[in-house]
Amino acid sequence: MNVCVVGGLGYVGLVTSAGLAELGHTVAAVDVDQDRLARVGAGELPFHEPGLAELLARHLPAGRLRFTGSIADGLRDVRIVLVAVATPARPDGETDLAQVIAAAEALAAELVRPAIVAIKSTVPLGTHHVVRRVLDSHGRVEGRDYHLAAVPEFLREGHAVYDFLHPTRIVIGAADPAVRAEVRELFRGLDAPVLETSFEQALLIKYASNAFLAMRISFANELAGLCDATGVDVFGVIEGMGYDARIGHSYLAPGIGFGGPCLEKDLRSLIRIAEGAGYEPGLLRAVLEKNEHQVRQVARRALDELGGDLYARTVGVLGLAFKPGTSDVRNSLALRILDWLQRRGAAVRAHDPLANGEARQVLQGVTVCDDPYEAARGSHLVMLLNACEEFRRLDLARLRSIVAEPRIVDGVNVLDPGAARRAGFTYHGVGRR
Repeated sequence: MNVCVVGGLGYVGLVTSAGLAELGHTVAAVDVDQDRLARVGAGELPFHEPGLAELLARHLPAGRLRFTGSIADGLRDVRIVLVAVATPARPDGETDLAQVIAAAEALAAELVRPAIVAIKSTVPLGTHHVVRRVLDSHGRVEGRDYHLAAVPEFLREGHAVYDFLHPTRIVIGAADPAVRAEVRELFRGLDAPVLETSFEQALLIKYASNAFLAMRISFANELAGLCDATGVDVFGVIEGMGYDARIGHSYLAPGIGFGGPCLEKDLRSLIRIAEGAGYEPGLLRAVLEKNEHQVRQVARRALDELGGDLYARTVGVLGLAFKPGTSDVRNSLALRILDWLQRRGAAVRAHDPLANGEARQVLQGVTVCDDPYEAARGSHLVMLLNACEEFRRLDLARLRSIVAEPRIVDGVNVLDPGAARRAGFTYHGVGRR
């Protein structure tokens, strides 16, 4: 099929474009970001994602994938348009639909043949009404010039290419069964259940999935707090829980909480959706409050370790991306903690194996180092805020030899407490003994 992906150089858009090309489709990825277009044109990926470079190298020369800054160019001979633009959260928790509206306006102006407009961006309930009003206001007629559908994404950063090609489920929301059948053809060859639903049910599946994952993380952190208070090691408790098939082990890792571009944003958006429907989402609010509390708890542990005074103390921070395996620092809880430390007078040296470049663009007053040992050199406290494999393999004896004072706050439980203490460190994890 001929497919157009609007927002094709964003995280979801680029992975989706490359993945569809891998499935044999011919894809035009449209984006207004001229800098990203230039970078990709020069062979540079705009972000780190395992497997993505290989897909681009395979399908760009073959002509199955191309990039353009022109929506008119991208729509040539296209039947299905996927909208994968960013939908950031506003300060009040509402979802900012400006880019979705802009995409709809561009499509309304340039559609020259009937097309299915499928929303892949994570958007709140009722968004299809907004898109419909935009298209209709430009003289387009639903059912004649366009059809609307929702195709939510379930991609994990650091595993997005794998997740696209090995999905756990494919959700297609549309009122017309014939439209759902056409969209289903996009994903032929993928071994996954296909759920055909209404537009709004498809959106709610996405929001509910992320809210549930957030709830598991907050529960794990609540449990870790209880274990700290009672002298029990949380890892043993979680291991025992996880063998129950109804519970499982995934997303039960205590740490600094959930950050990044999705879980917190989607949870806040779901809370606003509930409020708008006249429902009080008490549990969802508690999940969010626990997450905010967890960030404060880990940050305050640094203050406690240094006797209540961070002024002119050096803190070596290992981990800047919101999770391991990605270069993404958007809404990284590690960066929130760095800001908290700096505002109390600490000098911060930091390192991340993938995110140093992005971090340097947004951090001020932080010495970003290319090596974890250089980040820790001369520090009065080492904080681990990301569970990268590089940090699991730290040479603790070497680390002990270069720090000013041997203290570790492990906010993601990446180190073995016994090994850290044998190396001469005081060690504090999250619910660890």
